Amino acid sequence: MKKILLLSDTHSYIDDQILKFVKQADEVWHAGDIGNVKVTDTIKNLKPLRAVYGNIDNAEIRKEFPLDNRFNVENIEVWITHIGGYPNRYNSRIKEEIKKKPPKIFISGHSHILKVMNDKKLNLLHFNPGAAGKHGFHQIRTMLRFQIDDSKIENLEVIELGKRT
Repeated sequence: MKKILLLSDTHSYIDDQILKFVKQADEVWHAGDIGNVKVTDTIKNLKPLRAVYGNIDNAEIRKEFPLDNRFNVENIEVWITHIGGYPNRYNSRIKEEIKKKPPKIFISGHSHILKVMNDKKLNLLHFNPGAAGKHGFHQIRTMLRFQIDDSKIENLEVIELGKRT
């Protein structure tokens, strides 16, 4: 069993409130717009990290993290990308590949809108954790956490970190 913390759109911001949840996870996944490697370095000093770069990320971040990260955890295939869309509105860059070879969990960020959706056509679960940082139009900073236990996705929780102010 793995406890996963999923965040996105930190835009160079990390605080003790985020780190409290990082410490409780087995792995942390970041869906892009990291903003500054200090964010990912801080997380990596505490827990294993899987991440992708986003549209605001610089060359240093793009050198360390891929555009797409596909991997398996506990018999579940996961695909993380920053700009991926959501069921029935996938980004044109990934639309054909996701139809040909859908993962069990598809994760994107970018919109700053927390979303959990089931894609019944492709038999996948879509997550967008919203935005954990303070930059953007979102009002409440959010993340997701859940567990993966031998091909089961369980105990999904929305974490609200308070207002973005």
